Amino acid sequence: MRIFILFMIGLATQTIHAQSVKTDYDTQTDFSKFKTYAWLAPGDSVLNRERIDKVYGGTITHAANQELTARGLKLTSENPDAILMFLTSVHEVTTYSQSPTLSVGVGVAGPGYYVGGSAPVAGGKITASTFEDGTLKYMMYDTGTGKLVWSGMVQKSFKMSDDIQQLLRDNTVKIFKKLPLKPVKK
Repeated sequence: MRIFILFMIGLATQTIHAQSVKTDYDTQTDFSKFKTYAWLAPGDSVLNRERIDKVYGGTITHAANQELTARGLKLTSENPDAILMFLTSVHEVTTYSQSPTLSVGVGVAGPGYYVGGSAPVAGGKITASTFEDGTLKYMMYDTGTGKLVWSGMVQKSFKMSDDIQQLLRDNTVKIFKKLPLKPVKK
C-alpha cells in the first residue's frame, strides 16, 4: 500500500470510475462574514516534515487559494476569519480478471446412447490490474467559534502515470464550486 498525496482519475484497465464529490456545511452559518482566511497544516507540525504527501501541498493550497480569491476571500496570517486545512489519502488497489476459457469437445450419439467429452485448450489466464484510489478533503473552520463550518471532498481512481498536479487542480475547482460562497463579479 502506498500513501502519497496523489489524486484521482482513470484505471490501469482503462475503465473510468465515477467521481464522487461530497460537501457538508453548517446551514446556520452566514458565509458572507468570511473575508479572510489562513492555512493550518494537517496533523502534527513536527511529523509534517516527514510526510511524503507534502510534495503536492503547494499545488493543493495554490489551487484552493485561486478558488477562495475568486469568492472574495483574502489570504492573511493575522486574525483570519476562517482557517482551512486539507487532508489526502491514496491506497493502491489491485483487481483481478480471468479471460474466457476455450474448450474443444467431441460427442457421439446414437439410438439410446450418448458419449462425449471436452477439454480446455486455451484461456483462463488471470490478469492483475493496479490503480490508486485517492481522496482529497478540504475543511473550513470559523475562528470566532472554532466550529467546522464547511467540508468538501472528492474520491477518485487514477493511474500513477496521470498528471497528478492537473488532477488536483481540476478536482479542487469541483470541490469549491460547492462552497456556499458564490464567485465575486469583477
